This record gives sequence, structure tokens and C-alpha cells, in this order.
Amino acid sequence: MPRRRTTSSSSSTAPSAPSAPRNRTPQPVRVRRRTFGDFVKAFLAFVVLAGLVVGVPFALAVTAGWPFPGGAPSLDWLQREITVTTFLHILTVIVWLAWAQFTACVLVEVKAALSGVGVPGRVPGSGPSQLLARQLVAALLLVGATAASLTPGLSQLGQSLEGNQKPSVAAAQQTPGIFAQQQEQAAATANALAEQAGQAGQDAARADGGSSAAHGDTKYYRIQPPEGRHHDSLWEVAERHLGDGRRYKEIFELNKDRVQPDGSRLSEASLIRPGWIMEMPGDARGGELVEMPDEAPDVSEQVQQQISDYAKSGDHAQGSGGGDAQVSLPEQRPAPTPANPVTPATPVPGTGQEHATPAAGQEGRSFGLPEALLAAPLLAAGLLGALGRRRRQAMWQSALGAVGGRRGMEPPTPTGDAQDVQDALLVGADPEGVRLLDRSLRGLAASLTAESRPLPVVYAAWMSGNGDLHLQLAQPAGKPPAPWQQGQDQTFWMLARSDAEGYEEAETAAPYPGLVSLGTMDDSRLLLNLEAVPGIVSLGGTEADRAAVFASVAAELATNGWSDRMTITLVGFGDDLTPLAPNRIRHLDGFEDLFETMSAETRQRRGALGAAGHDSVLTGRTGPAQHTRWAPHLVLLAAQPSDDDALRLAELAADAGRLGIGYLVGTEGTDLPGAAWEMEITGAGRLLAPLLGLELDAQMLPAAQRRAVVELFTDADPGSGPGSDPEGGPGRPANAPPFLVDISEQGRPAVYARLVGSYEIIGLDTPDGERSALLHEALALLLLHREGVHPRVLSSALWPRGVTADVRDALLERLRAWLGSDPDGTPRLGTDATGRLTLAKSVVSDLDVLRSLYYEATQGRGAGSRQVRGRLLTDALVLVRGPLLADRPEGRYRWLTHEIVDAQLPLLVADTGLALSEFHLEKNRAEKAIEALTAALRTAPADERLWHELLRATHTTGDPGRLRALAADLVARSGARGVPPRTEALLDELLPTWREGVSAAG
Repeated sequence: MPRRRTTSSSSSTAPSAPSAPRNRTPQPVRVRRRTFGDFVKAFLAFVVLAGLVVGVPFALAVTAGWPFPGGAPSLDWLQREITVTTFLHILTVIVWLAWAQFTACVLVEVKAALSGVGVPGRVPGSGPSQLLARQLVAALLLVGATAASLTPGLSQLGQSLEGNQKPSVAAAQQTPGIFAQQQEQAAATANALAEQAGQAGQDAARADGGSSAAHGDTKYYRIQPPEGRHHDSLWEVAERHLGDGRRYKEIFELNKDRVQPDGSRLSEASLIRPGWIMEMPGDARGGELVEMPDEAPDVSEQVQQQISDYAKSGDHAQGSGGGDAQVSLPEQRPAPTPANPVTPATPVPGTGQEHATPAAGQEGRSFGLPEALLAAPLLAAGLLGALGRRRRQAMWQSALGAVGGRRGMEPPTPTGDAQDVQDALLVGADPEGVRLLDRSLRGLAASLTAESRPLPVVYAAWMSGNGDLHLQLAQPAGKPPAPWQQGQDQTFWMLARSDAEGYEEAETAAPYPGLVSLGTMDDSRLLLNLEAVPGIVSLGGTEADRAAVFASVAAELATNGWSDRMTITLVGFGDDLTPLAPNRIRHLDGFEDLFETMSAETRQRRGALGAAGHDSVLTGRTGPAQHTRWAPHLVLLAAQPSDDDALRLAELAADAGRLGIGYLVGTEGTDLPGAAWEMEITGAGRLLAPLLGLELDAQMLPAAQRRAVVELFTDADPGSGPGSDPEGGPGRPANAPPFLVDISEQGRPAVYARLVGSYEIIGLDTPDGERSALLHEALALLLLHREGVHPRVLSSALWPRGVTADVRDALLERLRAWLGSDPDGTPRLGTDATGRLTLAKSVVSDLDVLRSLYYEATQGRGAGSRQVRGRLLTDALVLVRGPLLADRPEGRYRWLTHEIVDAQLPLLVADTGLALSEFHLEKNRAEKAIEALTAALRTAPADERLWHELLRATHTTGDPGRLRALAADLVARSGARGVPPRTEALLDELLPTWREGVSAAG
């Protein structure tokens, strides 16, 4: 089975070098002893604190006196002359106030350090004073047992303490990470914390030979089962029973590699399980501890026996299995034995790796296309789908702007970087994977609702190339509903691709819309559920690298296919990303705006959940609840907040997980307060999260590609393209088709392909049977893209699961040979300056002719000649024999789902029918107009404009019965949706009694 590397950080690895090699196995603890410099710094800190806290008030009392007045002041002091003495008195009072504030800061910092509460409280208006107090207190306590509570201010004193623990690490261990659910899926080693202050007691434990039982001091602790989202950890055990969370390493060393009651061993400090027994140091205190079994009458006989057997395992010298601990990927089928700690990974049906990544790997080059989008199938599918919807929307809006003379039908053809990005989207997109992921998640929600079960909290999803989906739960949630299966342990639910393909559309809210791709590891794609993180996710690294990750996350959240509604708030970046999803994305200028907005929303959501009786947004997404109320709100803060702002944000995000609010915050360091999960992006594109055991190939959207993507969406907006007019008037200039055909007798093509209706080719011999389908499909793709087709786009369209370069090149040679050359020797399949495949003008399709006829009739010669216009429009409508490629084989031409030609063709046919109807009605030829409209409706039956004109044309015949029959047919076609409002208004005008006919028919 493929294995995944376990990362650990060495004490010699600087934070600025995240990509340094990481050890595969836990390293022996290197105990750092107090140095003479530590004691000197502690002594100097004591002197400074004594001088500021005691010396300053003593000096003031002696020289200037106490600040308190001897009696009540009178009003005449306001009329006294202001002298130097007056100023001195005022300054004295100010110094007294400053001393009082600093003393309060010292007391707050001392209390926080001694109690180990983590981030201390803030004294109002005392930023620099509190920072100074924090540094002095930290230096003073450096040589004491309370060093576990030191805060980041130590680094500013030049402290070289290796591996100094950040406040956020405590939060990360208290909160189960992606691989730390129940601490039994933890993949990261605890060596990042190995060289902590406060480990002097560990030497004492080792000096005793590791067997304090001989002295009668042995105590044991039994790991407690999880309560809600709270999971036991060695850090918390040490904090409760040893007074210092940093002494967890002593517990780890006493118990490492000893056989636990379930037969497994402790090999990682962050990887413990409920029911395990931990031998504790002799100075451990607390009611949860158990003495030797015969002194523990309250413990069951079974537990007594377990402790007794554990005590006999001696001083854990047997040591097998701890030196090569590895974290492996999720099994594709349920694992029968959960004894070995295994962690996630495996994708779901068609993640894009099936068709994009293999081809790229085999060819060894990207043909100039952006690699970032080629390797991001879910992001590419979301962007491509959203872009297609935007272009269709633009066409429909343009269609409604001019009846019978539509303008702006052709979207602008992208060039340069935008063209490369569009090709990369076409190659990399995996819409099938998105569809299956969406149906699988919604199907799971529907099944749980049917069983009256709540949705489990999902921290992550893994999608594998073989098609399986693994959900990683925050805690066990019972047996999954069929066809889901339990994975290698109780916190994994798995769905095979074959089962996912059996899901139908489910009428339920998207259960996990906050899932977003972070990257890949060992051919598996990780999606992190941002809204489920109980706190903040921090992202370190350089500004450019962070921006690329932030842009990828924002773009995928804005366009993914497995969510319904959500709000994405961008702060410090992304003001240009709004065109991707104007209804989802909003941009705020700074932290104050963010804090004001999110404070109000947090209060509102908390109150709404309470009023609805839900404990989290997940319970609000199942059953009859209105899911729009529980749509996620994901905040992406690219600019690192100040220390004060970070504390405010941490407080705000403390309850965010159950409210459906997620925070991803950029930071230049790794000490962001309140960060539950910490990640770092390296210059090599690796996403690291040592405490979570993650090392991914990050999914990124670099600045140049982000601008190109935004350009595609901006050009697709209605009224933004060249030749368009936002006023929408009928006099606007039209966008010319990308390829105009010579429609005269002299322009007869050498090769003519019929695409509108059944697929036929005239002028070429039929190729051999084995390759005929591929050659026909390749030619159809080229005919629909006269601007040129990138070779990677062609191969991706014909072989969605990937193909080698030699197979693709062989097909292109056969295609060239089949198409042949023009009489002048020019090949009919050529290559332009960018390397894209193009067809010669002598190769034409009926769609090219249809576009050219309509353009010539409305904008060319027909615009000035009524007779020419009528003939051209009639010829154009005769070409329409049905839908595009009506008889295409099953399973082929799937690339048409990415195209907008399926929307362009009905609009073009409808426009042609409307124009020809208008031509006939000008001469009162109602029957001819009805004939033209009826012919157009066979290809565009959903176009409301055609029905309106048909009703008007039928009304001009003066036959009420015929009009009534048409109205009844229209009502029947409308079905349960009912007649559209504008059609209903027109029927009221033309046939006021139409409702009576409908009632009678009903």
C-alpha cells in the first residue's frame, strides 16, 4: 500500500526554511539544559521588574510625594498662575498612572504564565507596556517550571530557546486536526515540540531508571474518551496533573513503545487512544490519577488488571515499532483492524487526475498551458462551468434586447494568456468528478435525514484517482448509511465510485459547501472543510505564494459545483476576483471593516441557531429547515493582522465552527493566536502542516493566471465584449461570426460537413471502421472552433481519461491524411503561430454557412435589399435539420458539455425564424410567418420569443379556434411550471378567454 511521509521538525531547522528535509522517524529527545545566559537574563529581568514595580513608586513617593490629595480641592486653583511647579505636578501624576498601568500588565502576565491559560488578557491602552511586561515575566520564568506558558514576546529578547512552543500549538493539540481525530489518526510527530523548556524533570525521570514504581511513587492515568469536540491529549494531561503542558514529553518517554491494552503501542506523542494507560511522573497530582491497582478500590477489576499488566511491562526497553512509525493513506475498502494508526487519502470518481494528470506526466511537458490549472481538476471544472453560464447569460440577455435582429451573439474570442488559460481549463476540468462528489454528499445528507440522524462534522475529504471518496469525521458518528461503508476506523466513511454512480439527484441542501481543494499527496486530493475548523486556519509563507493559494481557494469556493449559497469575504486581496461570482464574493478594505461585519454576523447566527433549537449549522441543513439560513460564510484574510487584531480575531473565531463561519488567515510567521491548524506554503509549491502530518503539492492560482481567468469572466459579462452596447438597442453593431463563408457559387467548399442534425461529411472518403468515430469527432471539434484548437484540448476531448503523446500524434497524422490538401498543395489541417490546430477555409460546416447567411441577411447585403434578405433567411432556415450532432454515439462528444454552441444554435435558429417571420408579416403573409416560426420551434422549443410571435401571427389570421388551440398547446407544454408571466400577459391581450379553455380541459 502506498505510504505517506511523516514530517517532524528539527530544532536546528529555522522557520524560514520550511522545505528543509524532514525525518521519517521520531528522533531521540535532546534535552536542553538551562545555560548561564538564561540565568543572567532571568536575573536582569528580575532587577528591571523590581526597579519598575517597586523602585519607581518608592522614588516618586520620596521625591514628589503621593499622588493622592490631602483634602478636597477648591475652585480657586483654576485661577492660579501656571508655573513650572504646576507642570511638574502634572507630569508626576502621569508617571504614577503609567506605573499603575505597567504594574497591572505585570500582574496579568504573571497570572497567565502561572496558570497556563495561553493568551493573557489585554489591559486597555497598554500595548507597548504589556509587551514589555510579557517579555520581562517570560525571561524571569524561563528558568522555572512555569516556562510552558511563555508567549511569543520571548523571541524579541533574542531568546534562542530551540523549538519554543507557540500559543497556537496548544490549541492545535486540543483540537483534533485532519489526522488527529481522537488522537488516533494523528499523522504528525510531536518532535516539533521536543526541545521545550521545562524538560529538566525528564532528566530526573531518566536518572531514576524510568521505573519510579520501585520507590512507591508510580501513578497511572487512563486516557479519557472524547466529549463532543474535546479530545484528550498528553499536553492537557501534563497541564492538569504536572502543572505544565510542556512536560507532556516526560509522559511520552515513560510510555513510549509499551504495549497498551488494545495491543498497540505509543509511538507518537500526539497519537493516543481512549482507554490507553499512561505511567505518570512521581510528582503528578490530581483526582483522575490511579495508584497501583491494590490501592485503587474505585477502579474496576478489568482496569486494575490492565494497569497491573502494564506496570509489568517494565521500563519500556522492548522498543519495537516506534522507530519507523509511518502514516498511510485511507484504505479503498474498510480496514478490518484499527490497531495500526492509519490516516486518510484517496479520491473520488474522476477527479481530473484520470484524464489530465496522466497525460501530462506521460508527455513530460504542458505545451505552454498553465500547469497550475492542469493539475486542479475541481477548480478548473468550477471555473469552466461558471464561465459557460456567464456566456449563456450574456447571450440570452442580448437575445431579449432585440427581437428579430439580435446583436452580440458571438462571445469574444480570447487571445494571449486568456486563451491559454481557457485551454488549460478545457484540458484540466473534471466535471464528472464534481458531479459525483456533489451527488454523493447530497445523497449522504438525504439518507441521514431519512434516518433522523444529524450530519456528522467532517474535517476533510480525500478523493482518489481510482474513484473512492473518503470523509474524515471529527469524531465517530456510528454506522454510515448504505451504500457508504466504514473506512479503516470509526472516523472514516468511504464511498466507492460504483456506488457513487448509482446516486440520483437529491432534493436536499448541500451538506458540506465549505470543502475546498488544498492540494494532492500520493495521487490523492485533499479537500479541507473550512467552515468546520474550530478556530482559525493560518497560512504562512511569502506574500506571493500565499496570494496564489488564497486565489485558488477563493476561485474554487466561488464556482464549485457542490455548494448552493455562500458568502466569501476577501480582505487584503482579491478585489479583482468579484467578476467570478458577484453574488458570492465581496471585498472589504481592512480589518476594522471585517471585525465590525463578522461581529454582527456572529451574534446574528448564534441567536438564530438558539432560536431554531440547533446546536450547529449542520443540524440546520437537514430536515425541513431552510438551508439558506445556514449557508457558510468563509473569510479569507490575506494580510497579517496586528497583534491586537489577531487576538480580537481569535476571540471572534472561537465559536465559528458550529456557526458555519471559517477563517483562513495569512501570516508571515507561525505564531498567530487562535490558529487551530497551521499551514505553510513553500517557494517550491509544497503545502506543509507538520502538526497535522500534511505535506501536499499545493493547489495554487498564480497572479498571471488569476488575471487571465478574471479577463475571461469580464469579457463574458453582458455588455462588456467588443461591439456590444450596454443600452441594448436594436441599432447596435453585431459581433461578426468567427468564420464567414463565401455563400456565392464560387465559394463551394472542398469538404462540407453537416453538423446541424445528423452528422454527414461530403467530399471525403469514409475512413476505416476502427478509427472513423475518432476522426469524425476530431473534425467536429475543429469545425466548431475555427479560431484553432490546442493539441492538448483535442486529446483531452477525445480521451478524457488520458492518452500518450504517440497515440495523439498518430491520430493527428491520420486526420491530416484523411483531410488531404487543397489544389495548391496547402494541407487542410494546419498549425498556427501558437501551435494550435486550424482548418483551411475549404473545409466548411453547415453551421458556418448558417451563421454566414444570417449575418449577411441582417448586416450585409440583405440589410439594404428586402428581396435578398428574404432569400438568405429562407436558405438559412432550410439548413436546420435538428439539434447539433443529433445522432452522436453514446459516450462520445462529452466535450460538448463545455461548449456554449448548444445555446448558440437554438438562439441562432430562433433569430432566423423571427427575422423571416417579420419579413413575411410586413406583407401580411401570416401563413408563411407561422411556417417559419414553426420550423424554428423544432430546434428551439424553449424560446419564449418564438411562441410570442407565433401567437401574434396566429391572431392575425382571425381564427379564434386556431388561436385557442395554440394557447392550449402552449399551456400543456408549460407543465407544472405554469405559463411565464409575459406569455400570460400576451394571452390576456390576444385571447381574454384562454383561462376558460384551460379550466375546461383540466
